[in-house]
Amino acid sequence: MSRHRNRSRQHDVVLWGATGFTGRLVAEYLTERLTETGLRLALGGRNREKLEALRARLSGRWPAASDLPLVVADRRDQAALETIAGSSEVVCTTVGPYAKYGRELVAACVETTTDYCDLTGEVPFIRDMIDRHHEPAISTGSRIVHCCGFDSIPSDLGTLMLYGSMTGDAGATVDRVTLVLGATSGGFSGGTVASLVNVVEEAAADRSVRRIVTDPYALNPEGERQGPDGPDLSGPRWDPDLGRWTGPFIMAAINTRVVRRSNALLGWRYGRDFRYAEVTGFPRGLKGRIGATMVSGGLGAFVAALSWGPTRSLLKKTLLPAPGEGPDRNARESGFFKLSLHGRGTTADGEPIHAVARVAGHRDPGYGETAKMLGESALCLPLDGAELGSPGGILTPAAAMGMRLVDRLRSAGLVFEVD
Repeated sequence: MSRHRNRSRQHDVVLWGATGFTGRLVAEYLTERLTETGLRLALGGRNREKLEALRARLSGRWPAASDLPLVVADRRDQAALETIAGSSEVVCTTVGPYAKYGRELVAACVETTTDYCDLTGEVPFIRDMIDRHHEPAISTGSRIVHCCGFDSIPSDLGTLMLYGSMTGDAGATVDRVTLVLGATSGGFSGGTVASLVNVVEEAAADRSVRRIVTDPYALNPEGERQGPDGPDLSGPRWDPDLGRWTGPFIMAAINTRVVRRSNALLGWRYGRDFRYAEVTGFPRGLKGRIGATMVSGGLGAFVAALSWGPTRSLLKKTLLPAPGEGPDRNARESGFFKLSLHGRGTTADGEPIHAVARVAGHRDPGYGETAKMLGESALCLPLDGAELGSPGGILTPAAAMGMRLVDRLRSAGLVFEVD
């Protein structure tokens, strides 16, 4: 069941959590686009005074913001959440950790046939939403789209783009794709850290959550949770195909699962034997080996420290940013990211083929560019709905919005290209 724009609803998008650190960035991005898009935007959250202050600040830069409606509710008031969801075509939420604050909102959107997008990178939360709501969302036509930020849009849409380019010749197949994180500069907000800590705490307390976190196919449909991929890279490794040293990439834990779910939701477009991995890239030689070893050790030590209660508490008190904190404007605007996706496959005649896709952004990936990615997702769902043709369900960016979102992100300044 696909959806068309519903002008009978009061809003196109309700931005939920608009006064939080990331929420304010998304609010700025969408407000700047009001006149251009004709978007009917509402700002939402639990504190009216903070919402009024945000609206006043936005209207100082963009006068059209002075008329933005405000919607207020407590996340535990299911009836109020359903009223808000039912007033809008899309609810876009930045309120995490989603396992703590997002379940009721997803349920409200499914109940009211409302589309939804968020920034979660929490595999156990997404698995729970799949189990609870995928079938009901198919029935109602609600498109619930998780992971619409740096995790996992570059990975998910980059793979979709690369696959399309490599299989342009009839009969060609793509056997595997490896994403390599290149030069990147950016910071972390307290919300991102809180989500990571919450997943670690859940895994430490619940064996079933640990199984989900370590399962390469954790987000695949039930009965399809197997395939050729094993655990994510955890130590330094020389990659002969790439011709360089590689180390672990912390976001592989969510991104790889999203790409594999996209493959399943798209009718196994990439193939049932398709392999996908993500790594951090380092140079050839001793310098690269040392770098890969140091990153592997540092990441392992960080995860271990988060996994033990006393060190986790110490990190939260002394080093990790608190919720609501994040990089300042200068840091966000001076940040950037570059990554490449290396695809290998065969032609219809059995000849090997190799192609490289590149995805890049010119601001902090976790905040400057993530606000853009989520903002464009929130625009794409209501404004491009007739072109998308995607059904309801617990979806991924590639399955819900596909190349239409790639086009939007290119127009917004992100790089999506195939060499």
